[in-house]
Amino acid sequence: MHVKISFVTTITIVLGVAISLKSKAQDVTRSYTNKNTVNVLLLCVDDLRPELACFGKSYIRSPNIDKLASRGVSFRKHFVQAPTCGASRYTMLTGLYGSSGNDALFSRARKRNTSDSVPPSMPEWFRSNGYTTVSVGKVSHHPGGRGGPDWDSEEQIEMPGAWTRHLHPSGSWQHPRGAMHGLANGEIRVKAGEMDVFQSTDGGDEIYPDGLTVNESLRQLDLLASDSQKPFFLAVGILRPHLPFGAPAKYMEPYAGLTLPPIPHPQRPEGRTTWHASGEFMKYNRWGRNPNQDNDFADEVRRHYAACVSYADAQVGRVMKRLESLGLTKNTVVVLWGDHGWHLGEHAIWGKHALFEESLHSPLIIVSNDAPHHNVQTDAIVETRALFPTLCDLTGLPTPEHLSVSSMMPLLENPKAEGGVAISYTRRAQTIRDERFRLITHQDGAVELYDHHNEDGETKNVAQMYPDVVRQLKSTLTASLNKDR
Repeated sequence: MHVKISFVTTITIVLGVAISLKSKAQDVTRSYTNKNTVNVLLLCVDDLRPELACFGKSYIRSPNIDKLASRGVSFRKHFVQAPTCGASRYTMLTGLYGSSGNDALFSRARKRNTSDSVPPSMPEWFRSNGYTTVSVGKVSHHPGGRGGPDWDSEEQIEMPGAWTRHLHPSGSWQHPRGAMHGLANGEIRVKAGEMDVFQSTDGGDEIYPDGLTVNESLRQLDLLASDSQKPFFLAVGILRPHLPFGAPAKYMEPYAGLTLPPIPHPQRPEGRTTWHASGEFMKYNRWGRNPNQDNDFADEVRRHYAACVSYADAQVGRVMKRLESLGLTKNTVVVLWGDHGWHLGEHAIWGKHALFEESLHSPLIIVSNDAPHHNVQTDAIVETRALFPTLCDLTGLPTPEHLSVSSMMPLLENPKAEGGVAISYTRRAQTIRDERFRLITHQDGAVELYDHHNEDGETKNVAQMYPDVVRQLKSTLTASLNKDR
């Protein structure tokens, strides 16, 4: 166990980061010797690939996230552990590799209720160390963190013991399940084929679910600020740009008719890969059009995705403005995290769920007022699971002994320092990414190896050219997963 206190200030987290192994995370009374107790603000943005101006996409309007990046360190080679919401959020919230399915956190909850061997989650750890922990929106897999037919059952909790308050305002969308895939003014997905894949509707931010989520988040910030005796860990989950791509029309205006850069390597790959037919996207109403066969339609999809990014960016701006007005920026660490990437036509995929770079690469920004570097980028490879120990370091909390992953503190102190490797997985395949190569191994023994120092990137399998690299990366992949799971 170790404690690092070089950045003891408030950390705001935008993203989309035990004394005993089994903390029930009740609010406990502790004496604080550190008067500069640090808060945490975690912003999780759903399905957000690095489609941001501050990550090199100059045609994207993302002024609020860009401003956040100017205050902190942007991790330009951050990779998630799974190309799907639930499994990726499991890793972010636990610091562990885990199941590849969206039920990962519910499975953990069932084990936790019957065993004392389940280690504490990140919010549970902060809560047990005296923090008020609040979640609003989609932070775990289900918005509001509950199960049942409409995701609102108090009998099924995704993260028991983790949150002081776990909230999700549903408004006219009736319940969290309705809001998850909701379009404007309370439209709920009943049959995906009868719901438009994208939409742009006149109105304010509250005509889509994220507007209500942020309204509640602002109210929670006010409550948390009023309690000066306890630090807080506030997690805010923003749904857009998750499918369907709906956003208020004002966010679509900058993209109307905009000429977009060509889609890189848009062809379906040859040979054995984790390619899929984009089932989640294709099941929506597409007016009989297929973006893999219709370039004009492909660009319309990309523009609507961009509008959703700008809408999500505006929600980030609303939260940050309230944080500033409350005078909390100096003692809050802010993290912005995308829960996974998203293909916009690369490899002829429209969605996530593959193990190509586009599914696994997402933005990560960490801001700490006392950090030695601001407005800098690092190209070191990092994994989502490193967020848990990093936040412990930034807030001065001890790091739980069960975590095997190293903190990102060395990169916050020296963005030019070396990174590590990033491991990801689906139900049928696993991958490891280092500075140069991506290796993908399939259950039946098939292997893909891609060289990122080659302009072909992840379009040419070079496994036969580098058998030693395959052997070495496969060994590292196996050892890492066996150690952590």
